[in-house]
Amino acid sequence: QVQLVESGGGLVQPGGSLRLSCAASGIIVSENSMAWYRQAPGKERELVARIFIFGSTNYADSVKGRFTISRDNAKKTVSLQMNNLKPEDTAVYYCKADRYDDWGQGTQVTVSS
Repeated sequence: QVQLVESGGGLVQPGGSLRLSCAASGIIVSENSMAWYRQAPGKERELVARIFIFGSTNYADSVKGRFTISRDNAKKTVSLQMNNLKPEDTAVYYCKADRYDDWGQGTQVTVSS
């Protein structure tokens, strides 16, 4: 059974930083493409960043140059470093393995002064 547990969200001022972490069990992180998604109130869930099996990455245009996705295979975690946060980054953030339909509970990120 796939379990994904996101953590690291919180309230931060515009321009600040947060680091999200996703702990995965039931899958081998190194053998899966992993992604971070987010869902803002009243909006559809959207892809934020993806890291492929061999380490290449891609990002939504809105976060390029500010967010960095990474993976720790030994710790079975996937992280999202978020810098220069903007109010429009406010959302619940989720991680997901591309091959599976399971979602975690998400972690709330609120960017506000």
